[in-house]
Amino acid sequence: MGVFSGTPAVFGVDYAWGRPGATALKRAGAKFACRYLSHDTTGKNLDRAEADELSAAGLWLVVVWETTANRALDGKAAGKADARAAAAQAKACGMPDDRPIYFAVDWDASSSQQDAINAYLDGAASVLGRDRVGLYAGYGPIARAFDAGKIAYGWQTYAWSGGRWDARAQLQQYSNDHTINGVGLDYDRAVKDDYGQWRVGVSPTEEDQDPMPEYVSVGVTKPQKLAPGKWTNVSWQHDYADTKHQHADSGGPSILWGSARYALTAAVTVTGVPAGTLIQARVVEIDAKDDSRFEAGPLQDYVSTGNETNIVYSLGADTVRADHRVRLQVTQHGTAAATVASGSAKVFFWR
Repeated sequence: MGVFSGTPAVFGVDYAWGRPGATALKRAGAKFACRYLSHDTTGKNLDRAEADELSAAGLWLVVVWETTANRALDGKAAGKADARAAAAQAKACGMPDDRPIYFAVDWDASSSQQDAINAYLDGAASVLGRDRVGLYAGYGPIARAFDAGKIAYGWQTYAWSGGRWDARAQLQQYSNDHTINGVGLDYDRAVKDDYGQWRVGVSPTEEDQDPMPEYVSVGVTKPQKLAPGKWTNVSWQHDYADTKHQHADSGGPSILWGSARYALTAAVTVTGVPAGTLIQARVVEIDAKDDSRFEAGPLQDYVSTGNETNIVYSLGADTVRADHRVRLQVTQHGTAAATVASGSAKVFFWR
């Protein structure tokens, strides 16, 4: 994974053919969804019904145009044609005409290809205006397009970036291949107040923009035993993002140190629990000097669906005191040991 720059971030996602739905996205902590515009007719694109649903739920939208991965090599005329089509589709979805459209360069584009990419962006700018042109790409094309003054917005993917982040890019796609409500998607973060977001008929004002919290995102990469009837701390072996080194016991269970105001969402896959068996999860705030002293947060119940059960635990807001640590605990009420097979957690916090 690329190294997060340390800038506070707002969490969002991008996806194509699936539809997680507004409720599932909000429960997962997403504040925005990046969606496609294209010539596709099989369900990849954002449509007005989805834009209305996400907007009504208070989620922001961002749009990206992509047909073939290397379309931008076709130069200025292609950029002009694509911008016209993208603008028409975006308008039909309710996007205000002052909001940007990102155009995808979805391959490891070389410096020798940048002239063609820049010409494509010139074509888009001739239709939209330069201040509405954005680029989705790896580090090299993003940096070169910003340097040449061809884009006003950058959405950088960690792919083809070698751990480098261009500080001018407003969006970062930092981790791929996740699932929310059965839909495969990628994780993104907005690192600027204005990252091209909109709702149906609404451009963000300063008052509308989400405050930039600090941010921790961690994952389970090693299976963990889950004994029956015993509360077990879920351990997190991988840091996707850790703005202030809050997951200081890397590989361990503590994902936030107090004092802070925070919100937490965790998705965990449990295997080996018979169908119909109760599984429970809770957040705990543990005394940093004595693990036996803790305060338990809301308890959430789940029922096993069989061999593999996906649970999502969400805590909208709480406060952890100084010298305390936040952990997620899970228990299952079967008769034999089970396994925490995988999982991820996201914590937003404000000092």
